[in-house]
Amino acid sequence: MTDAERLERQRKTAAMRKHLARQLVFELGVPLAGYYGLRAAGASEWLAVAAGGLLIVPWLVHGMVKQRKVEVLGVFTLSIMLIGALMSMVTGDPRVLLIRDSWLGGVLGLWLLGTLATRRPFMLVAARSVVVAKIGEAGAVEWESRWDREPAFRRHIRVITAVWGAGFTLDAGVRVVLAYTLPVDAVPAVSTAQWLAVLAGLLVFHMRYVTRHGLKV
Repeated sequence: MTDAERLERQRKTAAMRKHLARQLVFELGVPLAGYYGLRAAGASEWLAVAAGGLLIVPWLVHGMVKQRKVEVLGVFTLSIMLIGALMSMVTGDPRVLLIRDSWLGGVLGLWLLGTLATRRPFMLVAARSVVVAKIGEAGAVEWESRWDREPAFRRHIRVITAVWGAGFTLDAGVRVVLAYTLPVDAVPAVSTAQWLAVLAGLLVFHMRYVTRHGLKV
């Protein structure tokens, strides 16, 4: 690898990390700050949850406009938010709004698990963009071709997909329990802290697993 290629690889890796950091800020930090800010200003629990969640809409729309394509996950997230808002307006229960992220995480987790039965499990598809960023299109084609040549590679990809899918699904279930058992004002902070802990655990597992089994590029 030349110095220029190494620098380009480092630049792309740094860009991905910055994007992940922005996602955490806008999709977790902003709604959380919005909720507690509105509650401190005297807003009702329902209004604070609803308005706090709406703060991520500009971020989602901006991402789709910037990339000039409609992302399925972004549209799905917006749809979940709309359905949750309508249901909570009918019931008047802010807890219905508090579990909307659980719906998203639960459906995503079940979908990941569902891809295990296909020829292209989720992690094989998701990792491709990362591999392209690190070693280019030709390298990604070679890396992906291991799926057809190496039974161990297929097994490892399925294990990683299964762990992420199970993690999302179990997290969704726990957050539903939290939303209906804790005081409403405690749920946003506790739920966010739990999700960050789950995400950190999944990332640590992922990095260690891909390194140990030769999947890292």
